[in-house]
Amino acid sequence: MKHFYFALLSLSFLTFQLHAQEQSIGAKLIDSLSKKPIPFATISTTKNSGVISNSSGNFVIHFRKKPSKKDSIFIRCLGYKTKRYLTHTFTDSIVLLSPESIELNEVLLSNKNYTAEEIIEKAKENLNTNYEFNYIKSRLFYRASDFSNMTKNEVDIKKSTIPEFNQKFVDSILLAMPKNADDYTEILADLYGKSNQDESFKLDIIKASHLYDKSKQVSLEGFEEKFNSIVKKYVKRDSYFKIKSGLFGTKESIDSSFFESNKQEEIEQTEAFIEQKKKNEAARKKNFLNYRKSSIADLQNTSFLFEDSDLNFLEKPNRYHFKIEDYSFLNDNFVYKITFTPKRKEDYKGTIYINADDFAIVRLDYENVKALKNFRLLGISYSKYLKKGTFIYSKISTDKYSLKYADIEEGSTFGIKRPLAIIEKNKHTKGRRKQNELSSDIHFIISNRHKNELVVFEDEPITESLFNNFTEKPKTSPIYLPKYNPDFWKGYNVIEPNQAIKDFKSIE
Repeated sequence: MKHFYFALLSLSFLTFQLHAQEQSIGAKLIDSLSKKPIPFATISTTKNSGVISNSSGNFVIHFRKKPSKKDSIFIRCLGYKTKRYLTHTFTDSIVLLSPESIELNEVLLSNKNYTAEEIIEKAKENLNTNYEFNYIKSRLFYRASDFSNMTKNEVDIKKSTIPEFNQKFVDSILLAMPKNADDYTEILADLYGKSNQDESFKLDIIKASHLYDKSKQVSLEGFEEKFNSIVKKYVKRDSYFKIKSGLFGTKESIDSSFFESNKQEEIEQTEAFIEQKKKNEAARKKNFLNYRKSSIADLQNTSFLFEDSDLNFLEKPNRYHFKIEDYSFLNDNFVYKITFTPKRKEDYKGTIYINADDFAIVRLDYENVKALKNFRLLGISYSKYLKKGTFIYSKISTDKYSLKYADIEEGSTFGIKRPLAIIEKNKHTKGRRKQNELSSDIHFIISNRHKNELVVFEDEPITESLFNNFTEKPKTSPIYLPKYNPDFWKGYNVIEPNQAIKDFKSIE
């Protein structure tokens, strides 16, 4: 009994120690007037680092060591008064932020009365001096969210000379196909490199997860077995197929090995096939780092900072209308709020927030004004109907601006609506070459949405030598999660998950 109490006491002490070493603060930010959540606010212990509140205004910030009684957290957001709290006394679950009111005369006293076009021109002139383009190391968290929804999947069998290929069989396949699927990849990492140089980026992944439902990843093994047994029963060894859809047709021969079984050659081919699949899977896992590094680089390089960006309001201002809508306040600095809309054929509109002292763009919100891609031909259609996002920049230790937060959301639809005919022919058969025929009408529509989010917690200037000496770990792969696990990122600063992620659970 004495040993039991001693073990219990030791366990309690250990739990207390862990709790003392690992402390976090979390709350929801609300506008004191509108009572709406405040996204993209910075919650930090210093001026140049911290977490970002998510789209619902929620945040959690973890501390590397136990805060002292003198330590404070600061909550800053464009257009709101900065709030300061002593860390050790903070217990609020809801934090109300008050909008910062600004008189126009205050701005005019400290700045010339510029037009919107003049402010945009000065923002362009000061790009190279305002933003950090040298080597830096950034501690970041990246989340990629993918959503697929099949809104239409119909196959209408018009004619079939193979009894098993009937409407009931096709409907059973369509019913088994998943109608929607969500997929989330999350990465905590250090990124080394210079802005706008994909080949110069290096990524050190600290931890990564992949949250998705394996049962909704379409697997065709069962369907393939059914098809093969039916085809072997009715189709001749030396047949070929004529596939017609609309105005086009293709000719496919059937492999004679399809009909062979229980032979050594087939066994060897199968083993070789399986081995190749294993190599392919290993290669896919190895490429996880490069693939996600490229995704992060693409997200950063979409910014207005670069000449080839689609957000070209700085490079080609004559194509847009600009208007000063209001003035705001951020970190004791006046900020111009300027909207832009295309004059003619440009794709985007948005709101630009520009520091009135140095003319740095500290935030950009944008969205497309028309479909970015539209394709429709012979029953095939594709539309990229949505692209919107946000970029937020803040100063780092070099006194230059660097990316603090970015998100891009894209939406598209893909559809097929056309007749499909599969005809079996055999030139070695006496009489008619045509052996079997399957005629149908097909109609599929798939909607896809993709969202990338990136938050940078810390930036540290580094030398080119340190960058060159760093070696990536290419075999890094994410941990599979069948459902949301609130403990997976415990102790790490991340973007707080939204409700959809928290509710995610694979179907048993």
